[in-house]
Amino acid sequence: MSRKESRSDRPFKILLIGDSAVGKTSLMFRFADNKFTQTFTPTIGIDFKLKTIYVRDKPVNLQLWDTAGQEKFFSIVRAYYRNADAVILVYDRTNASSFQSVARWMKTIEENAPGDVFRVLVANKCDLHDCLVVSNEHGRRLANQYHVDYFETSVKSDSQEKISRLFYYIAEKVVERRQLTPLLPPDPEPKKLNDPSHTIYDKLTYCC
Repeated sequence: MSRKESRSDRPFKILLIGDSAVGKTSLMFRFADNKFTQTFTPTIGIDFKLKTIYVRDKPVNLQLWDTAGQEKFFSIVRAYYRNADAVILVYDRTNASSFQSVARWMKTIEENAPGDVFRVLVANKCDLHDCLVVSNEHGRRLANQYHVDYFETSVKSDSQEKISRLFYYIAEKVVERRQLTPLLPPDPEPKKLNDPSHTIYDKLTYCC
């Protein structure tokens, strides 16, 4: 197998980051499995999904890494930025604090991810019109400030097709960027955390 063929077959690593409860897990499951749940279960450390899509009529394997937003898991999550091809930074349009945290998350990317990692800013929960506190204009302005692409999503109301556009767009960009880069080995699947102090989750309703 040639080096070019090996590179094209290599899984692409996509991280989803952002504050807790912004919808990272829901975004991943909507794309990977077309599933959505009304309840919120905090991610413990790292969750992981595989998805194969076709880009330019060729199969592309995506490794989707859903990361915990809680600060106590930062030391665990930080290691998974290594060799990332793309980072999806998600904030909640009904939560001003998650929007304000974008600067901190961008700094985390700069400190831990490869310098050429592809970044996307995603404004989630756009369907909750009565609860929105972050405007479209503010989101686009912030994306322009960091020179990244900007998407608006509603995992609850958007179809899988619409959510898929985000991931297909990222895959296209990553394929373009990685055509001339050295082959790097994919990361192994994460081990589950067995800390008994994290076996009980609080269930929160997806609403304002």
